[in-house]
Amino acid sequence: MTTLRHLAVFGLLIASMFHPVRADQTQVRFQLDHADARGIELKAGNDQITVRFVAPNVVQIHGMPHGASTRPGIVMDPHGSRDTLANLRVRTTAGMASVASGELTATWDKQAGHLSVADAQGRVLLWTDPATLVDRRIGLQHDVGDPLYGIGGYDAFEPAKGGLLRHGVQIAKAGEQGYPGGPFVWSTHGYGVLVDTVGAKFDLAEGRIDVSGISRGDASFDVIAGTPPQIFAALATLSGPAPLFPKWAMGFTNSQWGIDQQELLAIVHGYRSRHIPIDNFTFDFDWKAWGEDNYGEFRWNKSKFPGGSNGQLKTVMDQLGMHMTGIMKPRIHVDTVEGRYVETHGLWAASRPQNTDYFSLKPVRDVDFDRAAAREWFFNDALKHSFDTGIVGWWNDEADDTNSNTQFLNMQRALYEGQRAYTPTRVWSINRDFYLGAQRYAYGLWSGDIDTGFDSMAAQRQRMLSAIDVGEMKWGMDSGGFKGHPDNENYARWIEFAAFVPIFRVHGTLGEKRQPWVYGPVAEKAATDAMRLRYALIPYIYSYERAATTEGVGIVRPLSFDYPDDSQVRDDVDAWMFGAGLLVSPVVEKGQTDKLIYLPAGQWTDYFTGKRYQGGETIHYAIDSQTWDDIPLFVREGAIIPNQPATDFVGEQPVPELTVDVFPAEHSTHFDYYDDDGDTYAYEHDVFYSQRLSTQRRGDGVEFGVEAARGSYKPGLKYFLVKVHGVNATSAGALKSYANAEALQTAKGEGWAVGHDRYGDVTLLRLAAQKARRVVLRAADSH
Repeated sequence: MTTLRHLAVFGLLIASMFHPVRADQTQVRFQLDHADARGIELKAGNDQITVRFVAPNVVQIHGMPHGASTRPGIVMDPHGSRDTLANLRVRTTAGMASVASGELTATWDKQAGHLSVADAQGRVLLWTDPATLVDRRIGLQHDVGDPLYGIGGYDAFEPAKGGLLRHGVQIAKAGEQGYPGGPFVWSTHGYGVLVDTVGAKFDLAEGRIDVSGISRGDASFDVIAGTPPQIFAALATLSGPAPLFPKWAMGFTNSQWGIDQQELLAIVHGYRSRHIPIDNFTFDFDWKAWGEDNYGEFRWNKSKFPGGSNGQLKTVMDQLGMHMTGIMKPRIHVDTVEGRYVETHGLWAASRPQNTDYFSLKPVRDVDFDRAAAREWFFNDALKHSFDTGIVGWWNDEADDTNSNTQFLNMQRALYEGQRAYTPTRVWSINRDFYLGAQRYAYGLWSGDIDTGFDSMAAQRQRMLSAIDVGEMKWGMDSGGFKGHPDNENYARWIEFAAFVPIFRVHGTLGEKRQPWVYGPVAEKAATDAMRLRYALIPYIYSYERAATTEGVGIVRPLSFDYPDDSQVRDDVDAWMFGAGLLVSPVVEKGQTDKLIYLPAGQWTDYFTGKRYQGGETIHYAIDSQTWDDIPLFVREGAIIPNQPATDFVGEQPVPELTVDVFPAEHSTHFDYYDDDGDTYAYEHDVFYSQRLSTQRRGDGVEFGVEAARGSYKPGLKYFLVKVHGVNATSAGALKSYANAEALQTAKGEGWAVGHDRYGDVTLLRLAAQKARRVVLRAADSH
């Protein structure tokens, strides 16, 4: 460690020689004012810089010209803790001062005038001249070759050929259709940097991160240390966690433009009669009295949906297990009661003059959602009535034209805060761009008005993974494409792809249908199988929806999150992790018969066939170009995957017994199973059910454990049916033995048996849920 620290100091001196302060930068030289157990404080005249730890792995560097400090901006969680850590380790000498937690050390080099941040091993992650902060700029240096991610992604119409790595000039912005952005850059080398600003330019040169255009006068940024999951957990704490979507949102959504009540009911009955799962139907313009006076933008269209405003349609849809959600626009018709209200109260967006609406052909203007008064008005009485009569989610569209990075964020914020003040029912939304901080408002992102076709479908991979890299864990797309009509193969493959993204939905332009049976029997079967698999995995998916709230990482993560040291996956968009236990690599080429897939280190098992692969190499995977009914999906060694029988909609039937597929590894692994009422925010008050499941292969056997349940929610779950794959057990502790799997299945109560399935030998355990248990399996022949 001493050697590492000496190298770090030497690196700072070399950096000061090769990276002198530029002519356009401040020449102010700060001096150490004091260093104590709360941090470091630097001063130059009235200017001040503080270095404070806000978490053991997060250090905040705050520049205050003339000592002035303002409130954090919208990127930062307004309800987050403002406390800083105390009782830190302090070390001072004639030439340096350092303050350290157990995970980070911040060191001020008095002679070089540099501040460095090192991890627990003494490895310098970043170093900077913090004096640049008084000019509202940040200049950071790092090891050349550090892979960098984040800041922004791709809009709907870019080729998206650049992958996930970030180089050169990058703009932190909300951007055009589908664009995800935020002032956050991170590296698999072990650090992330979050800047408190709305809009900024990041210049990523070799070994440098230069940030300019910071909106806040007293510039502030946070340095986070750790693995990618640790970095994103800290990001969620700093910027604010994403609240849970309702459980039905883990299922399938059919969005359609050009529909009325009669066709809606026919389509829903079409899904139900075919037992194709679906939970949500999203309406375009059709649901609204668009263009009519007296709040037509917020209420039902009585001619197209005669049962809408009186609640009759809601009653029918409730009986069918369906939810209804609707489009919302940022514009209001000018010559209406509501338009005159907005005019009188000065709520128009100044950057968007009056224009003619393309749908109603009447004058409209955009509301300025950056104004608090506009947000307070938007969830008005007319919209409350629409909510009460069935519109329970929001598809926010076209709020990306005002040159404001926060217009979309604040539009959904208006709906989130309005709905939360009105009802305990959880908020659901999708929106057409993203700026970091929006996730706090139950904010999903979709990738915009994309084309059909295989090239467009393939490019959605970069769009999704780059959105996740900037902190938006709730991402979806117009599966099948918005513009045009996909061929049958394209549709089938797109549904298979979409079954493994956070928000699973289809959509098309006016008159386009996206129901599986429209695309012929072969595509219908392939799509239906993928949809049923999605629904079988709802317990697994919903547990990761919770993890996105508590740990900052959701169901989808780039491979670099789990394999940060593998250079093969640094820019890989061909595959991603679906939770910790599954790797998916959808087919995105027409007529493909063979697919090259890189599997990271470890053992992998084909989910459908049971074939095993040793990772760390690229495999040839055969693709069925005739039936399209295959998905390259692999189980990671150590995976624990809860699942249930596929249903027609989420919550259709009670689940008294949950199947848990277990693939034990030599190292210990765990899965945090989660459940709650699926509909309200009671989980914020500990009304939830959480139970950790763990496993490890030990010598000739396997250990499986269930910890005691946490939370006050009482689900209908009675038993876990645990399938420990690759084990032919000869004993299972004190559990009652049954002759075979069938006998165990028909018996009541706990027990165990052995059997065989597509993965080979399997030992089955039926264990009572809701209590702690540890079972040791002994096996004469395990594999």
